[in-house]
Amino acid sequence: MFKKRAFCLTVWLVLLPFAATANPPAPTVNPLAEALAAPASSCDVLRPAPVGAALERLEAFYRGRDYQLAWRDYRQIDHLLEALESLADDGLSPASYAPQKIRRLTHSASSDPRHRLCADIVASHAYLQALDHLAHGRLQQDALEPLWRSPDSPAREDPHQTLSRAWRGLDDPRQALASARPELPQYRQLRQVYAERRRQALPDWQPIPAGPSLHPDERDARVPLLRRRLLGDTAAPAGEAERYDATLAAAVRDFQLHHGIEQDGVVGRSTLAALNVSPASRLDQLRINLERLRWLAAELDSRSLLVNIAGASLSYIEDGQTRWRTRTQVGREARRTPPLKSRVTRLTLNPTWTVPPTILREDKLPLIRQDPEYLARSRMSVLDRQGNRLDPATVDWHNPGGIMLRQDAGPENPLGRVAIRFANPFSVYLHDTPSQALFARAGRTTSSGCVRVQDAMHLVDLLLQDGEREHVAELLESGRTHEYRLARPTPILMAYWTAEAQEDGELFFHPDIYHHDAALLRALEAAERSQP
Repeated sequence: MFKKRAFCLTVWLVLLPFAATANPPAPTVNPLAEALAAPASSCDVLRPAPVGAALERLEAFYRGRDYQLAWRDYRQIDHLLEALESLADDGLSPASYAPQKIRRLTHSASSDPRHRLCADIVASHAYLQALDHLAHGRLQQDALEPLWRSPDSPAREDPHQTLSRAWRGLDDPRQALASARPELPQYRQLRQVYAERRRQALPDWQPIPAGPSLHPDERDARVPLLRRRLLGDTAAPAGEAERYDATLAAAVRDFQLHHGIEQDGVVGRSTLAALNVSPASRLDQLRINLERLRWLAAELDSRSLLVNIAGASLSYIEDGQTRWRTRTQVGREARRTPPLKSRVTRLTLNPTWTVPPTILREDKLPLIRQDPEYLARSRMSVLDRQGNRLDPATVDWHNPGGIMLRQDAGPENPLGRVAIRFANPFSVYLHDTPSQALFARAGRTTSSGCVRVQDAMHLVDLLLQDGEREHVAELLESGRTHEYRLARPTPILMAYWTAEAQEDGELFFHPDIYHHDAALLRALEAAERSQP
């Protein structure tokens, strides 16, 4: 009997694993994880469904919460909706984040078990999108105004930072959005001005008619409209309504100062065009430049050189603050200065100048053909591709092939005393210049793509450390060309924006020298229309 029972027990133990695997229990699938696997079909209300990076971010957000719902009560949702409304001050449309849909879904009852789940996903998607748009921009910069980045330039913010903000901020979404908002002073100041202006009623506005240039002390039927535009209700002296008087001329010069126009007091073509930009269009200009500054803030290091191409200026940033600012000259439209991010690694002291092929072809050859003494007077040498000197008299200047022009170091060299170098595929750099008078101009699109720097030697001083300055001064004094590698490389960001505000709210517009504004505005409006 015992043997029979032992045999049965043995058979039962042998067969037990097979019995256990014959009908395994169904794995538990979290409904939220299941919905995120196919959001378009699982949640009809999630239209358009998130894809790509947005979907990955949404999945990571819930995965980090063990797929628990994020929005537990109406108070949280109300705080989220208030936070989304604040995006209007950033030039972002709150409607793009579906606040009405969120309110409707989260405040309505439903017998469908997926209703609460989908409502939670809709709210989280809007929340994450808002955080990402504030930190990195509403639009993809590389699709609109591409920025070249050198491989050794510092990395952008860790994408995980958005998730960390999101998890920490669920009880206070407004604070979460504030933490994602750029800390850049330029952004904070422009946002403040935009927030104030968007709340103001647009003034009664009409364009000033075209006509001949208007000079101070002239009479013109357009003067009363110009006076109302710039001086408001300030009345003209009796019988002088159509005279362009000194008070109005001073107001015109101030307008020119704030719009990047030569301060001559003459209402010419450029001034009239700027006067005829409507208040609504100026608001749009502020809005698109807030977007550019979001891009910029995501790239800028706490210590960096920052070049505004449109504004023709350079700032030295240290600890996130502007420590020094100077004027620059940038590329004219046909030879544009490119947006880029790199690191300044070396200086060329007392540089020679090898004439770039485009400048050789378009600028120098016509001068040489007209004036055979031009080369000698400019201290230029003719070289073959191997760097051997050639006799200019042996060159067919109507069909030169395989030659280079190189100008010796010296006071007439267009690079001045120093060239400031950084890796890039455009062969551009910062440099000193003998053309100092051009810095006094309002419009400074005068170069062939490189950036000429006013007071370049002070910039060199900022780039050097204490132990380097004396040695560099000796090398400069020698008059010979030297390549000097910096002990401490400095990041450089060359970007493009056409509006900026000072700490006191004073607003400056820069001419859109490369005609980028209209395309960016169209892209921003199209992105807003595509959202629910």
